Amino acid sequence: MTTDEFHQRAASFGGVADVYERTRPGYPADAVRWLTGDRPARVLDLGAGTGKLTRSLVAAGHDVVAVDPSEPMLAQLRIALPAVDAREGTAEQLPLADATVDVVTVGQAYHWFDPSMALPEIARVLRPGGRLGLIWNLRDDSVGWVDELWSMFGENEGGRPDDPQALPPFGPMERRTFRHEQRLDRDGLLGLVASRSYVAILAAPERHALLGRAGELYDRIAGPDGVVLPYLTHCFRSVRG
Repeated sequence: MTTDEFHQRAASFGGVADVYERTRPGYPADAVRWLTGDRPARVLDLGAGTGKLTRSLVAAGHDVVAVDPSEPMLAQLRIALPAVDAREGTAEQLPLADATVDVVTVGQAYHWFDPSMALPEIARVLRPGGRLGLIWNLRDDSVGWVDELWSMFGENEGGRPDDPQALPPFGPMERRTFRHEQRLDRDGLLGLVASRSYVAILAAPERHALLGRAGELYDRIAGPDGVVLPYLTHCFRSVRG
């Protein structure tokens, strides 16, 4: 991916904020608990988007501040979670004071960060002994039609992420994988595809052709209740020294 394409894709989510909100999955509660711990904490949900992970953090009893660079994405979050403190900002320049949160979570967004700048900023806002937690819902291609779906997108839809490398003052990264699933109707599956950054930036004819192929797959394999899309939820955590 070129630098220009990277920035274009990173900026594409504002244009698909509504479909992202409707069709992207949440996260399994046991994975969120593994990232944050069992006790209520002050949590920064960084790259919060429309609040998919934020919902789980609130449900777990945490006091959450949500930060994202996209105002259209935050607008969706504020509708769903009006009591959450939602702020526009980036991982490289966080709109929080020093040592003000116990946990920083990142759902589906860490690969958009510049770790050399973001990790020192995350360390700055974390209290000593605080925790960084990263989480991705990614393809489970052990199911034939799921592999067929995501293979349509080639290298754009990767599998398991490379293990993130922590920098001082963070300790080693621990890793754990959970299972998750999402039930979708036809519109839901097509919306999920359309919400991908690499699809959002396509020219209209290419995008329509790709969605048409996904629709044909759905029509071939769906049952009366739609489809159940399985995920492997990859989680990483590290403690700030």
